[in-house]
Amino acid sequence: MNKFMLKAVALLAMAFVPFDGVAGGDEESTTLPAYEYTPLTQEEADSILPPELLENAQAAVNPADTIDPEMRPISALFKRDNKFLSYLDRLVTGNVDRSFEKPIDLNFIVMPSYTREGSFGIGGGMTGLYRLDKHDSVMQPSDVTLIGNATLNGLFSLVANGNTHFPGRRWHLSYKLEYAYSPLDFWGITRDACSVNPKVRYTRNQLKWTSDLVYRVTGNFNIGAAFDLVYSNISALDDWSYLQGQRSSYFFTSIGMTLQYDTRDFILQPRSGMNFMLRMLMRPQILGSYDRTLFNASLVYNYYQPLWKGATLAFDLYAAVNSMESPWPLREALGSGGIRMRGYYAGRYTDVNMGSVQAELRQHIYGRLGAAVWGGVGSVFHSFGHFRWRDLLPNFGVGLRIEMKHNVNGRIDFGIGRGTSGFVFAIGEAF
Repeated sequence: MNKFMLKAVALLAMAFVPFDGVAGGDEESTTLPAYEYTPLTQEEADSILPPELLENAQAAVNPADTIDPEMRPISALFKRDNKFLSYLDRLVTGNVDRSFEKPIDLNFIVMPSYTREGSFGIGGGMTGLYRLDKHDSVMQPSDVTLIGNATLNGLFSLVANGNTHFPGRRWHLSYKLEYAYSPLDFWGITRDACSVNPKVRYTRNQLKWTSDLVYRVTGNFNIGAAFDLVYSNISALDDWSYLQGQRSSYFFTSIGMTLQYDTRDFILQPRSGMNFMLRMLMRPQILGSYDRTLFNASLVYNYYQPLWKGATLAFDLYAAVNSMESPWPLREALGSGGIRMRGYYAGRYTDVNMGSVQAELRQHIYGRLGAAVWGGVGSVFHSFGHFRWRDLLPNFGVGLRIEMKHNVNGRIDFGIGRGTSGFVFAIGEAF
């Protein structure tokens, strides 16, 4: 046996290290020693064979049978050298959750847009998922969404909103920042005025911040603080009498309390559970530009029931009550926000208080595509004494869903109401 064979046998023997010896010294004992396998290092493995044998083996390798480490797949070349194809790749594979792998998992989309208020234009959106605790696989990821839109009639809007889930699954921050420069149609600031006034034009600048920071007290019950800011200014109006003596510009700060009971499985695309949320706000005179302190209370109740495969029935109840003296920037408007009474021109019906109810059937179709159909009713009114059942307005429609990120849909809705209809483009389900 030559020295290389002896060396190989010795190294192989060393690779098995006994970690539990034989009990006792009886030669007839059948107890066998246990061994733990320790892999050889690369240097030890290379030293087993003679150098000349390794050289001959390397010389005998056919280069055509090996993988060149410098070679890359065609898709990788496209991703590096062609930004458009790289964008398409992210768009096609963007619904895969990579929030555990990346600091933030982003996806972008730019496309033509159309809104009832702004006509045709160009719109873009970005949605991202991220995790502040990548070791917690039970907690749903945090999200952020940015949507911008510019239209032919001069409307420009920018909306940023999201949810942040903090480590420990106790604290949750939800927020929304909106800016809009809007040349719009205007009918007035009360339901009665909107029913009889002819349409005029006005131009409004508005900056709005809405946020809730809640703490999970026990189970699914949360309590926290609410903080809102609103600045609105009308720079042009065809008929100033439509404001009924109110000023053209206001600023408000709102502080208050949030009570929430939330069992939803995923905030942006719930398939089961419920969400009950009550916000109570005070708008102090000292923190705004109005001559008195105002109050607001709003209630949201959502329920989600899985049906057959890929189907979810979603239910939404909304009510908002404001101080009767609330000026026009704080009043409720049917159709605003693309959440409730979709298809109505935002501001066509405006007043101090609002109530609405809707049900929506969501059905997954194939791959990343889905559809929705909904129906509901809603109304605005100046006070409970002014509420009339005959003033309830109908609303129904259909929508297309495209999964942009994991459990985050882009949606195109076409809503129909009393004598009106319109499209809504948005990211995330309406409720």
